[in-house]
Amino acid sequence: MDERQALAAFAALGQEHRLRVVRALVIAGPDGLAAGALAAEVGVASTNLSFHLKELSHAGLITFRRDGKSVIYSAAYAGLSALIAFLMRDCCQGRPEVCAPAVSALSACDCPTGDTAHA
Repeated sequence: MDERQALAAFAALGQEHRLRVVRALVIAGPDGLAAGALAAEVGVASTNLSFHLKELSHAGLITFRRDGKSVIYSAAYAGLSALIAFLMRDCCQGRPEVCAPAVSALSACDCPTGDTAHA
């Protein structure tokens, strides 16, 4: 991830409803959520949700797939991981204790590996 991509991701996450969408999709896991369920989960009207989803998709933070008549949204784990890596890339500067809290926090969660969602 380069700086331009990171700025787009942070801009997308810098809005309350979009941050809630990403967090809800991370919690939902690779199976994701249908648009209606996602709207209810984050407290956004379905008519407004599509705008937020488009911004997050363009930033590479979520993906979507069709399942019959439904559209299922999922967290783009590769994009989220790239954003975290962008932030942490130069953190240690030869001092691993600087990054230890972040590494411990990630190790403590049952984080998915890889991007298992489809675009």
